Amino acid sequence: MKSVELKARPRTELGTQAVKRMRAAGRVPAIIYGRSISPQPLEVDAAELEEVLHHSASENVLVHVKVEGESNSRLAIIKEVQHHPVKGKILHVDFQQVAEEEKVTITVPVEAVGEAAGVKAGGILEHVLFQIEVRAKPRDLPENIQVDVTNLGLGETLHVRDIQPPPGVEILTDPEVPVITIVKPAVGEEEEAAAEVQAEEAGEPEVIKRGKEEKEEEEE
Repeated sequence: MKSVELKARPRTELGTQAVKRMRAAGRVPAIIYGRSISPQPLEVDAAELEEVLHHSASENVLVHVKVEGESNSRLAIIKEVQHHPVKGKILHVDFQQVAEEEKVTITVPVEAVGEAAGVKAGGILEHVLFQIEVRAKPRDLPENIQVDVTNLGLGETLHVRDIQPPPGVEILTDPEVPVITIVKPAVGEEEEAAAEVQAEEAGEPEVIKRGKEEKEEEEE
């Protein structure tokens, strides 16, 4: 996973009113934490953060956090981003500080590539699992996991165990969990009703003919 630089500065004012003023000024409250450090409140520029996330396949981004007043940047992963439920604006961001050789665990999106043979045969591709959990050193972490579905036939399922991870990456999700399956299209209720009507109409002449023959036999 490629890393990007993100500037930050220590957050000295805490509390609801301070956060409101910060957001009004185009800043986002943040916190950085890690195994060997105490959690530290930070603030970052909202536009810069949105730009970083915009160019990433997921919100798990490897960043060099350059904290104002510190000589060295901190290697970290954007662990969680909180959004406003209506406006979608970023409300808060968590950074997990990591070491170059430390293995970390994140969830990454699963992307299907190619056109499945089962889809060509009339089936429907159902994407069941959209994210999987992986563990790797920061530089080896993938932005996403791509799976080739070209050879997936009608009625077949691709499971987590079928995914080949990139070098240095371990998949932690249960290997038996289905990821993508190709199902037969369901017959709609309208189509079923139309088929029943057609079957009834096709059977009516035979019923009428049989009834007429029975009546003629009774008259004889």
